[in-house]
Amino acid sequence: MRLRSILLATAFGLGADAVWRRTRAARLRPLPSSGGPVADEHCFVTAAGVVLDEETRRAASTYATGQRLDVLDLVPAGLDCARALELARRVEPDTYRAARLARGVGGGHAMLVTADVAERAKITRFAGLDAAEMEELAVRLKTYAPVGTDLAVAGRIAPVGCSAAERRTILRGRWPSDLPEYLSGNLLGLAVLSTGVAWALASRRKGDAAAAAAVLVATCAQPVLATAGTPLRPHDLAGFSLLRPVTALVRWVRVAAQREEPDPEMPRLRRQYAAELAEKADTFVEPRRTDCPWCGGTDLRRLVTSGDHQHHRPGVFILDKCRDCGHVFQNPRLSSAGLEFHYRDFYDGPGGPEVERGFRLAAPHYRDRARMVRGHTEPEAWLDVGGGHGHFCNAARDVWPQTRFDALDMSVSIKEAEERGWIDGGHLGFFPDLADKLAGAYDVVSMHHYLEHTVDPYAELDAAATVLAPGGHLLIEVPDPEWIVGRVAGRWWHAWFQPQHLNFVPLGNLVDALADRGLETVAVERGPAHQPVDFLMIVMMLAHRLVPDPAKPWRTERHPRLRRALRAGVYLAAGPAMFVGASADQLLAPLIKRGPRSNTYRVLARRVPAEGDQDATASALRAG
Repeated sequence: MRLRSILLATAFGLGADAVWRRTRAARLRPLPSSGGPVADEHCFVTAAGVVLDEETRRAASTYATGQRLDVLDLVPAGLDCARALELARRVEPDTYRAARLARGVGGGHAMLVTADVAERAKITRFAGLDAAEMEELAVRLKTYAPVGTDLAVAGRIAPVGCSAAERRTILRGRWPSDLPEYLSGNLLGLAVLSTGVAWALASRRKGDAAAAAAVLVATCAQPVLATAGTPLRPHDLAGFSLLRPVTALVRWVRVAAQREEPDPEMPRLRRQYAAELAEKADTFVEPRRTDCPWCGGTDLRRLVTSGDHQHHRPGVFILDKCRDCGHVFQNPRLSSAGLEFHYRDFYDGPGGPEVERGFRLAAPHYRDRARMVRGHTEPEAWLDVGGGHGHFCNAARDVWPQTRFDALDMSVSIKEAEERGWIDGGHLGFFPDLADKLAGAYDVVSMHHYLEHTVDPYAELDAAATVLAPGGHLLIEVPDPEWIVGRVAGRWWHAWFQPQHLNFVPLGNLVDALADRGLETVAVERGPAHQPVDFLMIVMMLAHRLVPDPAKPWRTERHPRLRRALRAGVYLAAGPAMFVGASADQLLAPLIKRGPRSNTYRVLARRVPAEGDQDATASALRAG
């Protein structure tokens, strides 16, 4: 009876999924024909074996011009079923263009690109790309044209195939650090489902056999239902649908069996990290201090002892709490050499794609931050400190489209953000060092999850007060060290984030420090600033602790296959716990967001103008 219920639920799920995909596929726009010429600014990128006739080029150019598009992905109407189903799952046609931080999606065959975007994105090849290269290019071009990218279905493009090796490379780009777990999960799910169907068909219970037959029918019907009456007309629809119960598992096995080319940079990185750990590890921390860096008090207690639970670099890190003022700080603190070691290859390099995925998912949170200044000011010039690749500034344009957004960061990523057009201007360096140069130039300065990374929060607040124009606003968001989950979960609370987070400022302390600098707090958000990931991250960090990623260059090279297999097994076993943790986060989020506390808080403070400041303000903003 239990097997029958599971099979019937599976059949229903497949049918519902097909209807959902069809609602998306039906909203894909067919490319209208046109007799107009190809615009001089338009160029085309094609996959190997794809031929774009002149009629399709003209139609694409006319459509892109009319829609004011910088990038137009041309999806063959006859795209194979596997990729057609995937496209319908991954793209929401009505919102894709306007979704500034959405990952680029395409059909993997041809793209129209304006010359400006092609130059900024540094495209050097325009023909003969394989499917994986087309996928990578679609992702890259969306970043350079965040609201100027869209898709259209072209009926005159003959579809070409995608090999199992190319498919694995594509999946590696989407799952940079956990592809084995992703593949193992899909294979296990299909294997269990196939076994259940076979068992039910072989049983003598008519109800079980009927439920198994329903699963088979739904499996075969899903591609037909998902594409019926849509611009997509897969060329292999009949054969794919009929053989799908047999070939689905085979296709995943073929992808999983492909061997990936090792990263040619990895041996050099391993040698570099090994040498640095052997020669410099004792220079990575400063001497332990006996007083609080915030108030100078000497009554300290150990709060958390933690390792690096994100990337598992060597080291043990201690957070102390001052009993006098409540400030929490890393003690002993990382030295400049330690900071350089632990930040390297985290936000860029090997760790970049993994962090990028998290940044993209935070788009709604970015917009919530930007909305906090509503009712207090109409920003003209906004500086985001610690702006990284410019994700916040890009998303905030949805809220403040007329505002000039600049960003400051110590990483060269700020220059890429400028090339992408996500920010209007970039400043490379340390904020306190650049403050005098930028004095009075901005009417809004933001520090989002930046202050906890800094060595001297007081110096950063001084710099903000200098850069702000009189009457301007400072917006700060930081983890809340007073959050109950942080106290109960200890080192497994993700926001302690050792060893990168150096200082945790309680809300009262921050408000007082702002007042000392002539900044009056005008709004505070605690519940609404909550990020609902606490319980999911606890489970993930525990699993990650048991089986760290062996692909990291600072990890041992011994027994890599065994380590990958163990990691996949632990993550699959932890899957139900992750689901429970994520569900708990989402169920509790509405209550927490209406409550007085959360894992994050925001403060908006206004620089109180002094006499004679108004003329200086107008002059500085005009100069900016």
